[in-house]
This record gives sequence, structure tokens and C-alpha cells, in this order.
Amino acid sequence: MRSQFDDNGQGPDISEVVAQVSETFKRNMRRLGPIVALVLLAVVATLGFYQVGPGEVGIVRTWGAVTARTDAGLHFILPIVQQVDVVNVETIRRIEVGFRGDKVKSVEAQMLTGDENIVEAQMIIQYRISDPEKYLFRLKDPDDALHASAEVALRSVVGRTNIDDVITTGRGRVQTEARQLLQRLMDHYDSGLSVTEVKLQAVDPPDQVKEAFHDVVRAREEKEQLINQAKGYQEDVIPKAKGEARQIEREAEGYREQRVLRANGDAEKFKSILAEYSKAEQVTRRRLYLETMQRMLSKVEKKVVVDQAIGGSALPILPLTGQGAVPVKGGQ
Repeated sequence: MRSQFDDNGQGPDISEVVAQVSETFKRNMRRLGPIVALVLLAVVATLGFYQVGPGEVGIVRTWGAVTARTDAGLHFILPIVQQVDVVNVETIRRIEVGFRGDKVKSVEAQMLTGDENIVEAQMIIQYRISDPEKYLFRLKDPDDALHASAEVALRSVVGRTNIDDVITTGRGRVQTEARQLLQRLMDHYDSGLSVTEVKLQAVDPPDQVKEAFHDVVRAREEKEQLINQAKGYQEDVIPKAKGEARQIEREAEGYREQRVLRANGDAEKFKSILAEYSKAEQVTRRRLYLETMQRMLSKVEKKVVVDQAIGGSALPILPLTGQGAVPVKGGQ
């Protein structure tokens, strides 16, 4: 080993030491340089490439400022300089108001109605991310903000609605108004969230009066059922009655036409007979007599004809068989 002191007892020359260290570093860099470059390249590739899946959007930030938005596929960013947040914009998310699973959250569920009654309302909110940039950077926790706003919207709508409407017929209107109010609130907050559906799960009065309210609801349902049955009966009977009435009217009109035609025919027949009678009274009177007798005698099965000359001395016959003797004037 070479002594660190020269012949004069002085230390080594600093320039020589620096030169030796520099030369050693250069030799090592020539050997390790490619390896270091490959390691750096691998790190950049690993940290720089990212994947955006179907239904997702990538928000790229350069030094903290949003500079790009990327769609599905493989993309590259500069590590350290750039960052990316991938957000799913198609997944339908859900929150629960007034309950969690099978447990009721009374603090959230209990609220006053417009007629100052207490109800316990449970509601499900379905939503999705419509603007990922606003969702990431406008609010600290958009999902918590949505939950709080949903409770506010439900309390506001229930607070101006009667308890009967909330429990029975007005549930659909409560859901619609709550969804509209909640969406206005989230738009005002620039949350980047879109409410797709609001569904009331259960709206019940307090336990002390729950059974009485349920009885009222059942009575109203029975009332609606009876009304619907009556309407159905009405819709069935009235058309039948109208049809029968039209049928009777048609029959009456047909009978009227028949009687009018027959009367007109009889009148014309009488007029024609009168005209013939005025021309030959004896002949017409005899013809009418013969036609009448022919029409009447044709209905009698057994007939006995007695001459008028002996009619005065003949003994009358009792019609035991139900048939009578019909005298006929001779010479007529």
C-alpha cells in the first residue's frame, strides 16, 4: 500500500486525488450507464402508461391543472409532471336515506308532514357521474353532499304534503318532486352528479298509531276497489241498455212502417172498391158478399146448406160437435 505522505512528510496532492476519483467514476459510468438508462426507461414506462376501461374517463392534470380528458384505451403521461384520475361515468350508484340495509336510521327517517304529523320515510337514490371534472375537484366529497341534499329534498317535499297523500295516493308525486329538487341542488353545487331515480321504500306513521293508519289505508283501498267495480258494472250495463234501447227503437220503427204501409194499402183497396161500387152497385155488393162468405165458410169443416123455402119448417139442429148449421139464403 502506497503511503499517504510523500518523502517530505506532507499529505497527498488534492488535484491528484480529484483526478483519480473522476477517472474512476468515468470508468464506472461507461460500464453502468446502459443499465441505469434501462432502469430509468422501465420506471418511466411503468409509471407513464395507464389504461382507461369501457365506460370510464381519464382526467389528466399537468402540475395540478386539468389539461386533457381521455377515453377508453391505453394512454401515456409524463411521470411526476402529470397525474391522471380515472372515473367511471356509466355505473349507476346508490345511496340510502332513512335506513342502512335492514336497520332504520330514525334521525334521518323521522320528519313532519304538511299537516304536522310525524312519519318515518325511507328512500333510495340512484345516480351516476355526469361530469367527472366537477365530481373530482368542485366538492370535497360529492357522495356525502348528495346524501345530505337528498335528506333535505325529501324533508322539504314531505313538509308541504299531507300525511294521507304521503302514505297513499301522493307517493308518486313526492318521488318526482324530491328528485327534481335534489337535482337542482346538485347542479347548484356543481357536483357533476346526475340523479336517475328516487324511490320511496317505506313511509309509515309512528309505531303508536301505525295500526290505525294502516286500517285507514286498507279502508281507502277497499273504497277504491268498490268504486272500480261499480265503474266496471256501469261500463257493462249502460252499453247493453243502450243497445237494447236502440233495438226496441228499430223494432218500433219497423212496426210503424209496417202499419203505415198496411193502412195505406187498405185505404187504396177501399178506394178502388168504392170506385167499382160507384160504377155497378149491385154487382159489387154481391161480389163483396160472396167473398166474405167464402172467407168465413172456408174456416168451417162441416157445413149444412138449407134451402130458404123449407127453412121455416125445418127443425133446428143442436151443434153437439161444436159445428153449427149455417143458413144460406137461396137465390142470392
